Amino acid sequence: MEQKIRVLVGKPGLDGHDRGALVIAQALRDEGMEVVYTGLRQTPAQIVNAAIQEDVDCIGLSCLSGAHNELFPEVIRLLRERQAEDILVIAGGVIPQEDIPFLESQGIAKIFTPGTSTKETAEFIRSHIKRKPLAFLEPPKKIAHIGIAVKSLEAVLPFYKTLGLPLLGTEVVESEQVRIAFLGIGDSRLELLEPLHADSPIAKFLEKRGEGIHHVALAVDNLEERLAQLKASGISLINEEPKDGAHQARIAFLHPKAANGVLFELCQYPAAEEEVPHE
Repeated sequence: MEQKIRVLVGKPGLDGHDRGALVIAQALRDEGMEVVYTGLRQTPAQIVNAAIQEDVDCIGLSCLSGAHNELFPEVIRLLRERQAEDILVIAGGVIPQEDIPFLESQGIAKIFTPGTSTKETAEFIRSHIKRKPLAFLEPPKKIAHIGIAVKSLEAVLPFYKTLGLPLLGTEVVESEQVRIAFLGIGDSRLELLEPLHADSPIAKFLEKRGEGIHHVALAVDNLEERLAQLKASGISLINEEPKDGAHQARIAFLHPKAANGVLFELCQYPAAEEEVPHE
């Protein structure tokens, strides 16, 4: 999946008009970019802090107050001070032609004057940002398990016994409010998920969709790094940090909207638990 361009639109100074900035923000979203708008009357320091925290690729500054010669260079200075000068900075607003050479000499990559098309702005951003390279990790090692939501383990286990799938054991995972039965199949397993409480996530799933496949779990290494990489790639996450799962695993869920409605779980097991767990 292509990493989305992230743009911060900032209004430094006392300028109280943001209609143009809002138009640009929406136009860039329509171009497929992720846009953060910081609002009116922001200081250069607030804009730079937000840009770094949001890990943006580009800052778009807008100023109608006439203070651009002071405010825009201060944003550049603070970016350099924070060692974030790889962030592209562009600007627009009421900027006299005679001020443009000075602003560009200070580090503003491009000044867009009134009448510039939003398409031209988007194309300039695409062609000039310095993309942060992603160090792609190894693919998932295997399907660790498939989670199946059930109302009662006792009611469904006879069917799986008939299929010849061995029951490897059961475990209660309080953090997920679920009781799990583990069934072995090759070097993977099925996990039957029974809710512990009526307000548990599995109970809500059963109420909405009924019994059936709940999620697909992938065994991975370097879970924290992988989550950071997925977030940087624009993948929506339910869990941005790993949490405890069954069999001493560290787990995290991706948001279903990232995979067309399929809920994926990433699991990192201790070295001794790499194989299908047995009791």
